[in-house]
Amino acid sequence: MPDTTRETADSASQTLAAARALAPKIRAAADEIERGRRLPPHLVREMQAAGMFRMAMPRAWGGPELDLLTQLRVIEELSIADASAGWCTMIGVDGGYMTAYIDQDVAREMYSNLDAVTAITFAPPGKAVKTKGGYIASGRWPFGSGCQHASWLIGHFLIFEGDRPRVLESGLPETRFGFVPPQECEILDTWHTNGLRGTGSHDWAVKDRFIPEERTFNLAAPTHYRQGPLYTLPNLLIYKVCGIPLGAARGAIDDFVALASNKPLTFKSPGASRATLRDESYAQCALAQAEALVSSARAFVFETFGDMWNALANGERPSHRQRARGRLAMVHCAAACLQAVEILYKANGGSSVYAGNIFDRRLRDVQTANQHTVFSLKTWEVGGRVLLGLEPDYGLLF
Repeated sequence: MPDTTRETADSASQTLAAARALAPKIRAAADEIERGRRLPPHLVREMQAAGMFRMAMPRAWGGPELDLLTQLRVIEELSIADASAGWCTMIGVDGGYMTAYIDQDVAREMYSNLDAVTAITFAPPGKAVKTKGGYIASGRWPFGSGCQHASWLIGHFLIFEGDRPRVLESGLPETRFGFVPPQECEILDTWHTNGLRGTGSHDWAVKDRFIPEERTFNLAAPTHYRQGPLYTLPNLLIYKVCGIPLGAARGAIDDFVALASNKPLTFKSPGASRATLRDESYAQCALAQAEALVSSARAFVFETFGDMWNALANGERPSHRQRARGRLAMVHCAAACLQAVEILYKANGGSSVYAGNIFDRRLRDVQTANQHTVFSLKTWEVGGRVLLGLEPDYGLLF
């Protein structure tokens, strides 16, 4: 009988090592990423060859089926080099998750290449009218991260029967997600942003396109075609987004350490022997604060996510309390990492304000990531309700 535990551990260490090996290539492409507002195709190919986009693919298909914490570490490592590369990986692996909720023969045919990239958008829903064998779908979605190099785009649709929305027994309207090939989609050049410029998160649209029933699923109440802890909780994929602020902030700390040893002081006291930024007490305090913020946020993330993962690995569904603490760790992580980068940006002085300065880019990237809905300030209220023993009133967070 094969030792799958050992195989999984080997895959995890190999994938993490591959992510670290990619870092110099990612950094070398930094200006190209920023100018092009997307990952350049040559870098996408390097990342595919290194296995970055297959992390969630099932072992039954020959994929590594890496656990949540390993995926988070890999995304964090890529984000140390460049937040856009980490973000595109975080989104691009989602085909491995979403194919767990459609027929596996259909899914395997769609993903004959395990390194194929997926781009998924959750809201707002488009419109899909039920027809024989599937749906006629139309819609436009923002934030299609990685859509220019994706093999499949996944859109969210409100289901109609004729002119009326289909209503479930719960009284809520039915929504489904559908896989659409990129050649049937229109990519709209909308991604003009301050940060995460290289994610290529453009709007994309379809009009009156047929989507076969077998390429759709209801994420709110999915049919589970695949077993295993990675596929039990339908929204588990959102938690790995923490790798981006953690990696970007860690990268800023590394950048500051390297810079402080070599940056001469513009102003110093007469007769002072201090020559570089690292000799200044305010720089030392800034670095210490940033380290404490990022390290403590990371510890909370790995504690709560580890707790959730252990429950899933034991065949249990994480409790509301476990998920609430995980969501609180997410929003705290984003806020703490932003604060850490702001401190280092300030400590670096006036040079931080120039376009092309690494701290300018780190700050823009973390600010932009922090605006994502999964880091919403609403999370504090929802988490607090659960910790007080009340039922959550914002179910999408769970």
